[in-house]
Amino acid sequence: MLFMNKYFTPIAHYIKRTACGYFSRFLVLCGIFLLFRFIEIAYNCWLHGLFHGWFGVLFTGAAKDICFLLTIGGWGYLFYLSMCLIGNQFANIIFTIISVVLCSIHLALLQYFLTTLTPLGADLWTYSLQDLRQTYGAAGIKLSALSVLLILSILSAWAIIKLPRTIKPGPGVSLGAIILFIACQWVNMASIAETVHTNSSEFGNSLSINKSYFFYSQTSNYFFPKPADIDIYADNYIGDYNGRATAEGITNFKFTDETNYPFLHTDETPDALSAFIRKTNQKPNIIIVLVEGLGRAFSNEGAYLGSFTPFLDSLSAHSLYWENFLSSGGRTFAALPSLLASLPFAQNGFADLASQMPEHLSLISMLKHNGYHTSFYYGGNANFDNMALFLQKNAIDNIYDMLSFPPGYNRLPTNGQGFSWGYGDKELFRYFFSTLEPSATPSCTILLTLATHNPFLVNDEVAYLARFERHLIMLNFDETRKTIARNYKMQFASILYADDALKQFFQIYSQQPDFNNTIFLITGDHRMPEIPMIDKLDRYHVPLVIFSPLLTRSMKFSSISTHFDITPSLLQMLKNQYDIEVPSLADWMGSGIDTTHEFINKHAFPLMQTKNNLVDFIQGQYMINETGLYQINRKMQVTLMDNKGKFSQLQVAFDDFKQKNSRLTGGARLIPDSIYQRYYP
Repeated sequence: MLFMNKYFTPIAHYIKRTACGYFSRFLVLCGIFLLFRFIEIAYNCWLHGLFHGWFGVLFTGAAKDICFLLTIGGWGYLFYLSMCLIGNQFANIIFTIISVVLCSIHLALLQYFLTTLTPLGADLWTYSLQDLRQTYGAAGIKLSALSVLLILSILSAWAIIKLPRTIKPGPGVSLGAIILFIACQWVNMASIAETVHTNSSEFGNSLSINKSYFFYSQTSNYFFPKPADIDIYADNYIGDYNGRATAEGITNFKFTDETNYPFLHTDETPDALSAFIRKTNQKPNIIIVLVEGLGRAFSNEGAYLGSFTPFLDSLSAHSLYWENFLSSGGRTFAALPSLLASLPFAQNGFADLASQMPEHLSLISMLKHNGYHTSFYYGGNANFDNMALFLQKNAIDNIYDMLSFPPGYNRLPTNGQGFSWGYGDKELFRYFFSTLEPSATPSCTILLTLATHNPFLVNDEVAYLARFERHLIMLNFDETRKTIARNYKMQFASILYADDALKQFFQIYSQQPDFNNTIFLITGDHRMPEIPMIDKLDRYHVPLVIFSPLLTRSMKFSSISTHFDITPSLLQMLKNQYDIEVPSLADWMGSGIDTTHEFINKHAFPLMQTKNNLVDFIQGQYMINETGLYQINRKMQVTLMDNKGKFSQLQVAFDDFKQKNSRLTGGARLIPDSIYQRYYP
């Protein structure tokens, strides 16, 4: 007994003393994070106005902050305990340094969210240094914001050094807290807390999450990914993401060799467009205008933010118009591979595979094989997101970007740091027309705009801000709605500018000799995230307009289709009308645009919010986002529902897609050499 007391008593005393010292400092750290939460909500309300359910967001967010700190508290104590072996003063200094670093990172993550309205995750690690420099430059981090961050970091250091001296928790309370820390780590309290949703909008739920936990957990999953756990013996196993077996009404693929080519299937895409587009003696030109940030939330009839695209609205009335169309991604990285080649995402977006992109076919390469001249126009740097590399992989004839513009064109205005993305939409279209030459060869042209991108600075800004004010009157907004809209006046002004640029584009192109034999497609790459979103689906909801003098009638469709469906449908139309050569096997993710008038979804598909954030999957009228199941209504809004059977059904299909998708990173192939060599130009 004396022997035990000789050694146990000093150890017990040591643990009590370190527990008290650690817990007093931990309480200060909790207080700092709660203060940051209050500042975050207050600053957000100052930027964007008071929003519905703000108090619930504040309360829920504070709880998530505490759960995050409780989860890391156990590991923190073990580290503090080991540092105390060197010396108490040394341990306190290390605790202070680590705490200030945590606070500074947290503040930077808050600033990023309040600028982009999107939490920063592992996508930080998926961009090149050049892309990061562009993104940082566009964000326009002000000196005042950096000053505030520095001041708060210094105050945090002062608080952690000074305040623990005034906090004297007893040994019992301190030891109880340490036990609680360990328990919270064991059950991962932070992860559980992040599943709690508020009664606010999607923006409110995003605001409530702990930005540090989101960043660290996604970073951990990025560098240490967990393999997909798929139960192929489950009662509701579907077989593949297209839902053959039990998912009634979903278009099925007939895969031919899933072992060697996980996405290869018989191409049975229906020709839905020929019923609306008349055949001529010459192959039609194809022009795709991909508008940065164009979302249905502020475009056309039923836009819940009010429509700020009057020209596109009028054009839609004389076009084939899909009001419930979806992009495949929440950022531009997904647009070209999905829209032009109906490709899966791989790990961080298909183009991120760079030189390792597996051989594939696309609208560009297939049309070039069939005698088309192909080109791409962009007012920014086409190397961003590996766009140029992807297009070159598909044998495009010409790439025109900001490096190609000759003198005489005006760049977009610079922000406070002297950054400009490049050339605005009007200048892009003007440059496009300057390169046109008479030709007997049909053409396929893709134009990607960028004026409706952060920092939302456009030429003739004063004029478009004035037009924004007049447009609020035209929309019959009351003073409350006007006040809310003015919080995003720069965004809305840029949308009006983009719409005006489209109007000028069509006015000029209508005078071109090949206008009557051209098919135009207009859609958004994703919905602009810098205006708060109402739900999980809002980010992807974009319009699709197909206009052409070749149309036999105009029509509005309420069925759901996606970017994945565009290339398969265009190729089938051209095959049936002009006998272009296309293979009978394809690796398309999409099964073709649906021309059903009623609200219906015959497709099953994943959606990728940001690079390395593959958490969304839709099948029929249901959507899963991480651990939540949602039902999609006719207004393309989603409602959280409790149906474990339906959730499991979609999850198994989603896991099957993710398993196939992950094989691309490991070197899986998309199409056989025989098909590639036969149809690649």
